Amino acid sequence: MTDWDDGRTPPPAEQPPTMGRLMEQLSEQATRLVRAEIALAKAELTDKAKRSGIAIGLISVAVVIVLYAVGVLIWAGILGLDVVWPLWLSALVVGVFLVLVAGLAVWVAVSQLKRVARRPETVDRVKDDVETIKKGMKR
Repeated sequence: MTDWDDGRTPPPAEQPPTMGRLMEQLSEQATRLVRAEIALAKAELTDKAKRSGIAIGLISVAVVIVLYAVGVLIWAGILGLDVVWPLWLSALVVGVFLVLVAGLAVWVAVSQLKRVARRPETVDRVKDDVETIKKGMKR
């Protein structure tokens, strides 16, 4: 017995969606998902860019302050040596010391760059592998 005793005809049973309709829905949902992911990625990158900009600005301020602090410390070193030597000699000794430290830093940097500039061993191994494969295929 049905609930339709008042003479009305029951609605037609729902037909399962066709393969074409399912593919259309899949396409629509995939497109919607991709667009939503792109929007989310844009929002995340915008947030990261803002935070990075603020951090870079703060680091820049800190670097300027440190540069001034280093200048003050150098001057304090010169004045401290002025107690035992004349001012000109104190400044000369501190200046020579700073040049030596800078030279050492450049020497270390150049040696590191030379290490980096060498071709990685992996490249040579890959070339050897390619050559071995080529020789094997010719046989």
